[in-house]
Amino acid sequence: MTKESSQAVPAADVHRVVVIVDENSNPFELGCATEVFGLRRPEIGRDLYDFGLCSPEPRTLMRDGFFTLTGVAGLEAADTADTLIVPNRPDVEAPRRPAVLDAVRRAHARGARLVGFCSGAFTLAEAGVLDGRRATAHWQWADSFRARFPSVRFASDVLFVDDGDILTAAGSAAALDLGLHVVRRDHGAEIANSVSRRLVFAAHRDGGQRQFVERPMPDLPDESLAPVLAWAQERLDSPLTVPDLAARAAVSPATLHRRFRAQLGTTPLTWLTGERVALACRLIERGESRFEVVARRSGLGTAARLRALMRRETGITPSAYRSRFGPGAG
Repeated sequence: MTKESSQAVPAADVHRVVVIVDENSNPFELGCATEVFGLRRPEIGRDLYDFGLCSPEPRTLMRDGFFTLTGVAGLEAADTADTLIVPNRPDVEAPRRPAVLDAVRRAHARGARLVGFCSGAFTLAEAGVLDGRRATAHWQWADSFRARFPSVRFASDVLFVDDGDILTAAGSAAALDLGLHVVRRDHGAEIANSVSRRLVFAAHRDGGQRQFVERPMPDLPDESLAPVLAWAQERLDSPLTVPDLAARAAVSPATLHRRFRAQLGTTPLTWLTGERVALACRLIERGESRFEVVARRSGLGTAARLRALMRRETGITPSAYRSRFGPGAG
């Protein structure tokens, strides 16, 4: 990898994302960050982020010696980040380099957004920026994390935690969930959906879903939820209920509930509500300013219910969402 390929041309009006890559870092999460934040977006018509990698050493040996990373910027590049993604390493008991921890502290002090994928929460906690705050990491390290950092409010069995200016994700694929959540937070649901389509990845899995989803071998040849999910997504403006979904799938509501838990890690009602809120966001982004119309077309019913559910799911009101992501925003 050359320096030219890892460093985008700086743009003053584009949010800058920098990844610190340290010795024994995991390649998968580095790949996730590059896919979500670093690729050009011709399908959107503009670049979403200015992306770069940095490392405390000229040559960085990645996890288990898989390969050596060279040609990236020095650690000083972390001081230019609007969002700093910290190192995540499988050797969670090994102390992080003081220079890396200092870079994380400087970024936090100047108001940069910090992101930890998988074991990245250990880096953030060791830097002292998670004290008294909520965070998560891979479930297999939950006990170790709690023992070492008792002042951190560790959230087990969730995909990711958004604590404002510090965000953490559980292992592996949850890095993509959190990355898409960040894109959605920065650029809205329509852009996040476009990125997810290019990734061929689920556009929205709520951070509160379980990390570990059991996938038992089905008794029948095909118990996939895909047909009923596609059917429901075409009818979100209709008064769909869980019994309606169960009837479409030709199973009982109890069986449908078990399949949702096993395949998606959530309940049918939670999934349906999330899809309706996502549709409401897209309608607002496309210019629908009448919230009662948004509520009706997304199946949420009333403007009051739209306000309540959007605030719960996105953290902001429909009015604030329109100001941030509606036509002419930004």
